[in-house]
Amino acid sequence: MSSRVKDKKSCCSAVEHGGEPSVTDCCAASDAAKNPPAKKGQIDIDFMYLDLGICTRCRGAQSSLEDAIAEVSRVLETTGIRVKVRNIHITSEQQAAELGFVVSPTIRVNNRDIQMNFRESRCESCGTLCDCEEGVSCREWEYQGQWYTVPPKGLIIETILKAVYGGDGQEAKTVEQSRRVPDSLKRFFAAAHKK
Repeated sequence: MSSRVKDKKSCCSAVEHGGEPSVTDCCAASDAAKNPPAKKGQIDIDFMYLDLGICTRCRGAQSSLEDAIAEVSRVLETTGIRVKVRNIHITSEQQAAELGFVVSPTIRVNNRDIQMNFRESRCESCGTLCDCEEGVSCREWEYQGQWYTVPPKGLIIETILKAVYGGDGQEAKTVEQSRRVPDSLKRFFAAAHKK
């Protein structure tokens, strides 16, 4: 069971599985700094994106994430673990810098990117959003030796289960709060704000 609640800034919604919905103001920079580690018995997932209206990659990533959570939360709920998802609409270069957002879409589990080794390719749908001459690049995901424009459900489920039950012995990299926004995102925001 899931519920969606839009916050008053209309850029973020929170979804909780196994509990009451809560409103989270993801747009405020101070909240990113105050974001505490996941509570015991809870998995925190951030889904960060540029656009859900036009971008096929962002919509596909959201759908894949929702499907993965629907499958894995049934298992986690039986062990008393709740899944809390925050959808964060990145609307400015400043917000991207404050949240360490360097590629769209991004999925983080307990403040760790589910895949640090990504690549980017031209995203036609995001290019139409901003009419950027040079285009906009969006993320591709690697899973089992292949690259995808939408994160495979298996990748997301594996990451969530590793966060809960331990992984393959490799230490996951914590998200670095980089203040540097990539040129592709700078072009996107500059052109989008001119419209």
